[in-house]
Amino acid sequence: MEKVRVGLVGSQFISTIHAEALKRVPRAELFSVVSPTGTHAKDFAARHGVKYSFTDFDSFLDTEVDMIVLGCPNDLHCEFTEKAAKAGKHVVCEKPLCTSLEEADRMIAACKKVGVKLMYAEELCFTPKYVRLKRLVDEGALGSIYMVKQCEKHDGPHSNWFWDVNRSGGGVTLDMGCHAFEFFRWILGTPIGGRQLAKLQNEQTQSHESSIAETIAVNKARAVSVYADMDTFLHKERTKGEDHAVVLVRFETDAGEALGVAEESWAKKGGMDDTAEVYGSAGVAYADLLQGNSILAYSDTGYSYAVEKAGTTRGWSFCTFEELWNYGFPQEFAHFVECVADNKEPLETGEDGRAVLEIILGAYQSAGEGRKIILPGKKPAGQPISLWKG
Repeated sequence: MEKVRVGLVGSQFISTIHAEALKRVPRAELFSVVSPTGTHAKDFAARHGVKYSFTDFDSFLDTEVDMIVLGCPNDLHCEFTEKAAKAGKHVVCEKPLCTSLEEADRMIAACKKVGVKLMYAEELCFTPKYVRLKRLVDEGALGSIYMVKQCEKHDGPHSNWFWDVNRSGGGVTLDMGCHAFEFFRWILGTPIGGRQLAKLQNEQTQSHESSIAETIAVNKARAVSVYADMDTFLHKERTKGEDHAVVLVRFETDAGEALGVAEESWAKKGGMDDTAEVYGSAGVAYADLLQGNSILAYSDTGYSYAVEKAGTTRGWSFCTFEELWNYGFPQEFAHFVECVADNKEPLETGEDGRAVLEIILGAYQSAGEGRKIILPGKKPAGQPISLWKG
């Protein structure tokens, strides 16, 4: 079996997740890593068994790597995608796709021009518990869906560049709202063809990682309006971006219209929360991604690790297991590697990332103007956050 050679752009938190996920994908080879900072790439390569390390992006591209994974700051996504496409490399881009619709269009066009894939790394569409939730929806178990909720909350990101709106483009809405918005588009979307739906009804959740995405291919729902409220409650001295946001997005669906409610926070203490709720005419379903798969524990002294973003493990805590699997990262990368190896269309594309960005921009405009925005909204004069703060 010929392997897909994968190159990682970045050497910090998210690239570590990418590396650990790719180690579980038999058809992937951790080929190279690049970071401009000191010996970060060399040290990362030694830790994870990566063949080659680089400090220069152009030298990194001038190798036999097949697919690169962007785990770098948002302001570099467009530039690096265009360079990678020119070099004939497939691209997996971490969320958000970029910080403007113009950049999104450039990235999509650059990849299409030379026939390489631009894949959008939204792991919620591969998360086993959420895949099962999607199957309930598609089987009609909950009737006609009228509302979906998704919440992701913790006390802030790992890397300093997230806090700098000149690099990130915004705060928690841009960083984590993108998860909810694509989750809504996917959950409310329609399965493609009866054969796909039959697979949904018959295939068990514990299937091969690489086949999960095949069972959930959908025509995504279209967002028509957005209303948002946001503020900086906890981190006023650290960032000009918002650290808590509530966003309501209205979608067109085959059954009429449905509401998506997103709550995103960098202000919530105690580790990561990631939950979803789906409400329909015939039922309701609740999914807790992490605490529902954890060990409830009490410790006077504390212990090494509980869950992502947990500041302490003393007292009561929830201790996760198989965290990467529960998030869906190995399944996501198995799918992306399969798309490159077998020339398949990915479930998550650059066009999906662009659609999510349009909702994000509408959310910032709504928070700035204090009203519901009919999509598409106006384009920002600067970074997305400028639509909120001017």
